[in-house]
Amino acid sequence: MDINVIAPNSPLPTSFAHSISITIKSFKGRRNVEVHLFRPEWSTKEEKDQDWTTLLGAPVDPSRTDPSGSKRIIMESFTDNERDRIINYLKEQYSTRLTAIHSSPLTFPVPTGLSGLSQIEAGKDVGFIEFKRIPSYPLDIPLKGLYDLAQHSPIVEE
Repeated sequence: MDINVIAPNSPLPTSFAHSISITIKSFKGRRNVEVHLFRPEWSTKEEKDQDWTTLLGAPVDPSRTDPSGSKRIIMESFTDNERDRIINYLKEQYSTRLTAIHSSPLTFPVPTGLSGLSQIEAGKDVGFIEFKRIPSYPLDIPLKGLYDLAQHSPIVEE
């Protein structure tokens, strides 16, 4: 399994700053499915404690200026400790099922007007892995994974 954890180049402006993705060898009839992990919930205090004026930047699209999705992107990200605990859990529990684990810090400031992963709706090809529903999930970190099967080749060609 390839594990790639990219360290930040400079001090991060918030502790919620690390993204994690995994690649599953075989999942729902597809091969090498990339899953983007995120925190689906957080406390009101955690959100209020953030300095949003420094964390959020100008919008990429001037017609999309709502900051709520961009705030979600940051709050859905992981702290150093959470990242390390999740990676260790994945290495121990899924070493034979994963081909890669990748983590990198967010780039700040995060543009205003983006959508968080928790705002995406499940559909025919898009879905979520809810780790809290896995009986053997031992961590106290809320964790979900977003996947899009349409982005991956089927194991058996139709």
